[in-house]
Amino acid sequence: MNETMQPSLLRERLCRRERRSVAVVREFVRAAAEEWGFGARVDDLLLCVSELATNALRHGVPPGRGYLVRLMLDSRELVVEVHDSGGGQPAVREPSGESGRGLLLVEALADRWGVGERDPGKVVWCAFSAP
Repeated sequence: MNETMQPSLLRERLCRRERRSVAVVREFVRAAAEEWGFGARVDDLLLCVSELATNALRHGVPPGRGYLVRLMLDSRELVVEVHDSGGGQPAVREPSGESGRGLLLVEALADRWGVGERDPGKVVWCAFSAP
């Protein structure tokens, strides 16, 4: 029997609460994006996922916990979700000194983005239209 393998339409990666996890997430997303044909938008995608993962680390992951990165692909778009267990409602704000630009970048580069609820915590996501 000769079956053709299809790429998975869902990928997940559980990440530890450590700075180097952002680089691990970028490589995880890069591999899936290239396999799924998003090579033309990979730089925008990687910058957005870096910002969302960094925000989760800084504001949403208490000590002893981690965060989840989920990628979903359908015929229209690639969605990146970053799940954390922290409170608060992320929002675009005026930059202050060295910080405050992350969600401005996500808003500018992604086709859509938003925040959803989970218990405990939240899901911050962004979406990129299929090429």
